[in-house]
Amino acid sequence: MQKKTFYTELAYLFGLIILSLGAALMTIADLGLSMVVAPAYLLHLKISKFLPFFSFGMAEYAFQASLLLITVLVLRKFRVSFLFSFLTAVLYGLLLDLFIFLVGFIPHSHLAVQILLYAVGLIVTTAGVSLLFHTYISPEVYELFVKEVSAKFNLPMYKFKLVYDLVSCLVAILMSFAFFGFWQFEGVKIGTIVCAVLNGPLIGLFSKIFEKFFDFKDGLPLRPFFEGKQEQTDET
Repeated sequence: MQKKTFYTELAYLFGLIILSLGAALMTIADLGLSMVVAPAYLLHLKISKFLPFFSFGMAEYAFQASLLLITVLVLRKFRVSFLFSFLTAVLYGLLLDLFIFLVGFIPHSHLAVQILLYAVGLIVTTAGVSLLFHTYISPEVYELFVKEVSAKFNLPMYKFKLVYDLVSCLVAILMSFAFFGFWQFEGVKIGTIVCAVLNGPLIGLFSKIFEKFFDFKDGLPLRPFFEGKQEQTDET
């Protein structure tokens, strides 16, 4: 079977749309989000009590802006391509708010509906992440931090990612306790555990499916810039 061409730039666009849709479905399901986004969600819950306009999407790119600053401080260097990770975070935040508004019209008070929305959201989210893995365009700051810091200190990326996820989970738990007390768990719930177990296998499964039917190719000559090769050449 001849594979069809799938341009990596479209993989970025579709991946971002699908990822934000899945996150919106998991948000309204209210069964727990992934460890990575839970801190931003808790930030949204707390600040929106005083500033109602402070949406989940805004909390996402505000939190990722702080993480980008930490990345620059740890690496002790800055590349213009880093800004595109923040741009990705902003685009993701805007799409997330849009989809949360749209899917909010779905009745979701019944537990069975919540479970269904969560399951669909998890599947859609992992499909979106898989597509983003097939593009060179800068990912969100979460992935940028893991990639760049693990490379700087010569650490296995998958092990550092595991540590980062666990730290994110701990931070979310502490934020939940600090914001809402020990009697109310927010952000980190049973769905967070399910997400931690199934995320990796599902992303791998979708990658195999996509690669079986599509041949991912660049449509534009921009890969050297996003990978920092052009900047390294300019520095020398």
